[in-house]
Amino acid sequence: MNASTEALPVVVIGAGPIGLAAAARLIERDLEPLVLEAGPAAATAVRDWSHVRLFSTWSEVTDPAAEKLLAPTGWVKPDGSAYPSGGDWAELYLQPLADVLGDRVRYNATVTGVSRTGRDRTVDADREAQPFVVHYENPDGREQRVPALAVIDASGTWSTPSPAGGSGLAALGEKAAADRLTYRVPDLKDPVVRARYAGRRTAVIGSGASAFTALAHLADLARSEDGSGTHAVWVLRRGISGSTFGGGESDQLPARGALGLTAKAAVDGGYADAVTGFRTDTMERSADGRVILVGEDGRRLDPVDEVIVLTGFRPDLSFLGELRLGLDERLQAPAALAPLIDPNQHSCGTVYPHGVNELSHPEKGAYLVGMKSYGRAPTFLAMTGYEQVRSIAAHLAGDHEAAERVELTLPETGVCGGAGLFDEPAATEDTGGGCCAAPATLTIGAAPASSGGC
Repeated sequence: MNASTEALPVVVIGAGPIGLAAAARLIERDLEPLVLEAGPAAATAVRDWSHVRLFSTWSEVTDPAAEKLLAPTGWVKPDGSAYPSGGDWAELYLQPLADVLGDRVRYNATVTGVSRTGRDRTVDADREAQPFVVHYENPDGREQRVPALAVIDASGTWSTPSPAGGSGLAALGEKAAADRLTYRVPDLKDPVVRARYAGRRTAVIGSGASAFTALAHLADLARSEDGSGTHAVWVLRRGISGSTFGGGESDQLPARGALGLTAKAAVDGGYADAVTGFRTDTMERSADGRVILVGEDGRRLDPVDEVIVLTGFRPDLSFLGELRLGLDERLQAPAALAPLIDPNQHSCGTVYPHGVNELSHPEKGAYLVGMKSYGRAPTFLAMTGYEQVRSIAAHLAGDHEAAERVELTLPETGVCGGAGLFDEPAATEDTGGGCCAAPATLTIGAAPASSGGC
């Protein structure tokens, strides 16, 4: 890079929690960020699940460099022991942070492509000396481009939920059943949404914290005056084991452990039936328009009125096609990071903090961070993302000692396995022991609002 190139901004894609933290860390290092956000405000994706409560406290979802930027404005950090909702996170922290960044954030800017100036992905000559170029569109279709010193993609995975089909593809008939499907945890406090599920039979497909949240909310609805007859069918691709409901009382994030126990209470209390070892192959419509789930093994479930598909997310790599990315062939995560987060191996708090070394690609200066860096792995925490961008900003500023230093200790996750993995036959039994074993005594209270959030 020459002097004129070094004066260019570092383009950050996405004004969510990790993208905004990246901007704060770059400013801390005297580097100029430019954040491109597809939505009309900061944290557009987070606002889509504003009704869902995180299982991390305020102390775990704010970044120190961001707090320093906010301090001169009179911003007061919320109670560190409280659990914010997605709406709280967006309104009380993320939007104020974006406001401080001012015109360093451009809204309604949907990134459509990233490359090297004058070099497609096949060209080697003088490649690393060329700045990046980022193309984006405004809502009116107007196209723009901006040169960049480096590119940090913090666009997340929210826009690309995984389908219901057990093969990773949409089940046959899934698109045709779209009027009965949602890929998000529904907001049952919204009267219109509540009426859609009240008194109805709903299938919940998935085995993670989002599925726990949906089960807990549906059980709450079933217990309410206007929810008589509400019932859930929990569709799992695996069997029930000691790890099915997460870490329970042994989870170092207590709200997450409580969430799993609440899902267990929904099943034990008769508000949900669990269907195990079921990998959806087809969705058919009954004579009255309801949905019949058909498994790969030929099993047919009784018709349901609604289907909530919570089988995880996957990264949108479509606009990165001209970059030379080194991605794991299974997880679509950076190749050096993938072994550390592979849900086939790492599912109980064994993922350790990581930074620029694990996030680098053959295309120097291009980074995937946050949820997007985890590809299809399900165990990302906001704290991990903050550490990622701290390390990357230090590296871009030339402070390699700081870039390689670990400044984070993660709690045990209490999350076992991923939604897309097969169990060994023996795994359907409770093996006990280990960090994810079910506690000997479960104390089940009222359903918490906690979610599968960071």
